[in-house]
Amino acid sequence: MLIRSYLYSFAFFSVTAVMAVLGAPFALGGHRGVMIVVKSWTWTLIRLHSLITGTRHEYRHLERIPPGGFILASKHQSTFETLALVPLLADPAFILKRELTWIPVFGWWLKLAGNIAINRGSPTAALRKVIEGTRAAVAAGRQVIIFPEGTRAEAGAKPDYKQGIAQIYKSLDVPVVPVAHNAGTVWPRKARFHRRGTIVVEFLEPIPAGLKPREMFQKLESGIEAACDRLLIEAAARGDDLPATARARVAELTASVASARADA
Repeated sequence: MLIRSYLYSFAFFSVTAVMAVLGAPFALGGHRGVMIVVKSWTWTLIRLHSLITGTRHEYRHLERIPPGGFILASKHQSTFETLALVPLLADPAFILKRELTWIPVFGWWLKLAGNIAINRGSPTAALRKVIEGTRAAVAAGRQVIIFPEGTRAEAGAKPDYKQGIAQIYKSLDVPVVPVAHNAGTVWPRKARFHRRGTIVVEFLEPIPAGLKPREMFQKLESGIEAACDRLLIEAAARGDDLPATARARVAELTASVASARADA
């Protein structure tokens, strides 16, 4: 996988550079033109990831994606989901740190795509900016992608969900679509090479608007984490090359099931 990983890295940056330049004329077409480039770019990178690394991608329950505007809350383990979710949605927008918009050319495209950039150094101002930006995006029929843990975590690591998602939900009164996946088992954060395995992305049942923020938060965290644990067990059963944290979590889950059966 090492050689394939380097080949994919080369393809990743080459495609990004070419499309950033050649796609510039589409920006003259406004938001629609920009999103044509963004969706083409992300679709190409995901397709190349499968072709070059040999990784299989599986998407489950796409029928659970509702029409119109909503919040999509995804597990965050890898660069993969920041790319793979885009072609699946009608008009997605990310909540992201503003430093990303400072990157030459790439940051320009992030701004043109109408993403919501925040200053994480000022939590109160950042939350206010997120609520305002998300409200405007959802009202325009867009799907706002949020990573409730705020940053990438290793597959199988202890979750650390932030309460910001509950505040946003309370302020907007819109449904939340949870997404679980195991992308970190194949494309680990901060790793130079990809691992052998299958990436599964699963859309869970949407959480309706109108619940109490605490209830929504508990449903979101428990639902995503239970699904992610299940996907890890599936990956282990397939014989995927799991990283250490994921193997440790599978061992913990297996021991828990064995203990429960013994007690029964």
